[in-house]
Amino acid sequence: MDIQAALKNDNIELDEQFFKYVERYKEHLKKWNKIHNLTGAKNDELIDKFIYDAVYPVSFLPEVKTILDIGTGAGFPGMILAFALPQTEVILCEPLQKRASFLQFIKADLGLKNVTVANCRVEELEPRPIELVTSRAVTDTKMLMQLSKPFVHEGSRLLFYKGEKVFDEVDPALKHQIIQTKKRHYLIIEI
Repeated sequence: MDIQAALKNDNIELDEQFFKYVERYKEHLKKWNKIHNLTGAKNDELIDKFIYDAVYPVSFLPEVKTILDIGTGAGFPGMILAFALPQTEVILCEPLQKRASFLQFIKADLGLKNVTVANCRVEELEPRPIELVTSRAVTDTKMLMQLSKPFVHEGSRLLFYKGEKVFDEVDPALKHQIIQTKKRHYLIIEI
């Protein structure tokens, strides 16, 4: 997958700096992954799919000042969103030390001033208002909503990267929207 072509095909315009960050990130991820097993994305094709999947929401999200990514793992989606949204403060919450160390290394190597790496469980983070809470492949929607509570306020949004089970997980009474692509269902809940 050519990320640049795929994004352009979907009318998602990102600046050249995004693609420079992505290339550097991929180099480091492949090296670290051999030693630390950070993610199941082991080859360029799968890494590119994960990156595309992570950044696709910039095509439909409103501008936000703050993002909290719960369970960032190796950086999906939080670090990739930070590359695409340099004016947005992005907090990457990751409890596993090896992954948090990798995220901290990427932040330092790329000189990312908009990223904070929190090496802890989200329950240990100091509550504060966040405009967008994201999560991918962490837990079910109900639990993610519980974990997000200390950070949401009126006007906040939740963006959960889900599979087909999303339809079974989401309460129809919630103010929500599901954006579907071939491989992903993006669940947006407005608070």
